[in-house]
Amino acid sequence: MKPIRVLIVDDHDMVRSGMRLLLDSEHDIKVVGEAGDGIEGLKMAKELRPDVAVLDVAMPRLGGLEMLGLLKVSLPQVKVVILSMYSKESFAHEALQAGAYAYVLKGAPSNDLLEAIRYANLGRYYFSKEVHSKLVESYVTSRQEKPVGTNGYHQLSDREKQVFRLLIDGNSTADVAELLCISIKTAEKHRTSVNKKLGTSNPVEMMKYAIRTGLVDPDAWTS
Repeated sequence: MKPIRVLIVDDHDMVRSGMRLLLDSEHDIKVVGEAGDGIEGLKMAKELRPDVAVLDVAMPRLGGLEMLGLLKVSLPQVKVVILSMYSKESFAHEALQAGAYAYVLKGAPSNDLLEAIRYANLGRYYFSKEVHSKLVESYVTSRQEKPVGTNGYHQLSDREKQVFRLLIDGNSTADVAELLCISIKTAEKHRTSVNKKLGTSNPVEMMKYAIRTGLVDPDAWTS
């Protein structure tokens, strides 16, 4: 049986080294590459075409969720495991909506990552225990509340969500256009639509909206 080919994308050298040691010790998993940010990771994914990509949720230039969205367009066959230090259910929900198969906490037992990779490779979902419990609780609660569609963010298209995430990460409209391989005019059109749907007028207001609605952890933004 061929081993599961894994690409690691994390901006911390020690974290990548630790993951490589863990994964390479398994007979059914093989690390085929490492990258320090989402842009480098996207390029490597296109070259290496791994079975599974393990992405850190918070990285400079291009975060894990943004890279996930772009991967789903260019390499939909690659299964994605999101690695995060944040257990809020809103982060896991976002990862699910973007197409991730697993969401693993950095403080979870090492076996969680191994199982997540194996599950994702089979097209099955996996979550760290703490995240799974919160997702279930959130689902039960949401059935008694207003539909999430009343939230402006959930009115955004998939492309608009990508633009939104890139803008609050500090990218200019020109940067967004380059990263998404679209024209500046199209990027500006998406930006205008995002502002209209969210009731914002600039990236700072977008970030405040994201923090207020739980889409972004303020500690992650300021770190």
